[in-house]
Amino acid sequence: MRKEVLIYGMLGGILIAGLKLIEYRWLVVEHSIEIYGGLVAAVFAGLGIWLGLRLTRNKSTIVVQKIEVPAPVIFERDQIKLESLAITPRELEILQLMAEGMSNKEIAAHVFVSENTVKTHSSHVFDKLGVKRRTQAVQLARQLRLIP
Repeated sequence: MRKEVLIYGMLGGILIAGLKLIEYRWLVVEHSIEIYGGLVAAVFAGLGIWLGLRLTRNKSTIVVQKIEVPAPVIFERDQIKLESLAITPRELEILQLMAEGMSNKEIAAHVFVSENTVKTHSSHVFDKLGVKRRTQAVQLARQLRLIP
């Protein structure tokens, strides 16, 4: 009886293995195009993700440069030139604020005067320096050592 059960089990196993093989072959034959398409899609998706990550990676480069900073130069205003041009302390203050890049409105708020007063002081400075623009006035004042 033991032998019969063993043979029966073996035949059942072989039958199940045969059916699974037939089912596998049927699956592969019937759906081979879909399987190949899925495999190709998976390969290209993986390749695309890998390539995308590789190309868009942040490449941080650290550049170390030695910069020599000169010792600060002590600014000395040329008082003789300032007196010869007859620039008042308020006009000099307006000129310094212009050199810092402030607009007329910002200068007016900073020194608590109206914008028209700033324009008047600016035009007096322009006349005394013989220039037409703010940038020229600042450049010339620095050359004459009136402002730092």
